[in-house]
Amino acid sequence: MEKQFDLITVGRACIDLNAIEYNRPMEETMTFAKYVGGSPANIAIGTSKLGMKVGFIGKVSNDQHGHFIKNYMSNVGINTDHTIFDQDGHTSGMVFTEIKSPQECSILMYRENVADLFLRPEEIQEDYIKKTRKILISGTALSGSPSREAVFKIVQYARKYNIEILFELDYRYPTWKSDEETSVYYSLMAEMSDIVIGTRDEFDKLENKKGDNKDTVAYLFQHRPKLIIIKHGVKGSFAYTKDGKVIQGKAYKSNVLKTFGAGDSYASALLYALNSGKSIDEALKFGAAAAAIVVSKHSSSDAMPNVADIEALINEQDK
Repeated sequence: MEKQFDLITVGRACIDLNAIEYNRPMEETMTFAKYVGGSPANIAIGTSKLGMKVGFIGKVSNDQHGHFIKNYMSNVGINTDHTIFDQDGHTSGMVFTEIKSPQECSILMYRENVADLFLRPEEIQEDYIKKTRKILISGTALSGSPSREAVFKIVQYARKYNIEILFELDYRYPTWKSDEETSVYYSLMAEMSDIVIGTRDEFDKLENKKGDNKDTVAYLFQHRPKLIIIKHGVKGSFAYTKDGKVIQGKAYKSNVLKTFGAGDSYASALLYALNSGKSIDEALKFGAAAAAIVVSKHSSSDAMPNVADIEALINEQDK
């Protein structure tokens, strides 16, 4: 079957308000710049900018913020036919960011009754799902009903059409009620996925304990995953394959402005590289280089790099 999309991402799309005034605490900051945010939205933007054919499934508020999000995503080439406007008065999530220094960045997240968690199973269209080669689920989409039921409806359709399922853990503490709840749904989703991506801390949330990579991959490889990516920040990342290969990726140097946005840019470039037939080693380099570029910029979504930028950084630092 001819596929319309390389990738469809599912879940959170929100408003990011990034502090324009650097080196000031948020309580003293008066000016912010507005961007589209949310991990699956950012990954859709990042992969689209890299040339992939991308769709997005999610729900946004039926107001100025929701229209801004949908219009922005459409303008960067993402198919938003199934980016739905909420009709029940729910708002889009909002994140304020603080940039006190490259080492001191924080976010203030508002996630009360957000529209993205009210995506319903009956709003998921089988005909849309079957048009993609890969589908990416964001962990945040599992944190409340009816969104989590909608996600599992998507997984059912993906399995029916042999579509590869990618799970990006995307842990955001204001969304979850308890560590036990997080572990239950993260574990269930990870066991059903083909590729799982997250930080070491996020995998600790999945297992509800302080774990290590060896134990994590031993557990997950008893189930469906064939590739597990575990990120360790400035120490780089590790890729584990079901046939026993371990590939270590380094972190690239960057003139860091802020720390947020690295994970979404990493995932975008990693998925682009794998989709393009590059080796896992090359994909880890692409992810790390994209992350290094985005943390040097003010935004996350607007700063997503193109292929030439990523290759230039890799060539420069791999000499």
